Amino acid sequence: MTDEQDTKTPDLRERLTPEQYRVTQEAATERPFTGRYYQHDGKGTYRCVCCGNALFASGTKFESGSGWPSFWAPATLQALASRKDSSLGHVREEVLCAECNAHLGHVFPDGPEPTGQRFCINSAALDFEGED
Repeated sequence: MTDEQDTKTPDLRERLTPEQYRVTQEAATERPFTGRYYQHDGKGTYRCVCCGNALFASGTKFESGSGWPSFWAPATLQALASRKDSSLGHVREEVLCAECNAHLGHVFPDGPEPTGQRFCINSAALDFEGED
């Protein structure tokens, strides 16, 4: 953990709900089919709940049946970072906010065209900004 992250933690604990904090800072996962954006269909931009970075456009959201909001592409190529996650005994690709390193969820190679990717994201890691 960097000094910068150390100084942000008290602020995040105050700003975020306990679940948002557990998901974004401790890599927890919300229960499937319970997240606020799971069945959300508004038009706009999904942003990082910690820093406001634009993560996904609503036009890339799709129903995957997984129980979490799913997207087939990030808002920009620079929006996300990733790293290997072997916490459950098999290797997955963890998805992070490229701006603040918040845990968002995981990406899988079973999504729709044109990318074939399924970004499976916790609602607790997201805010939504609707189109005006």
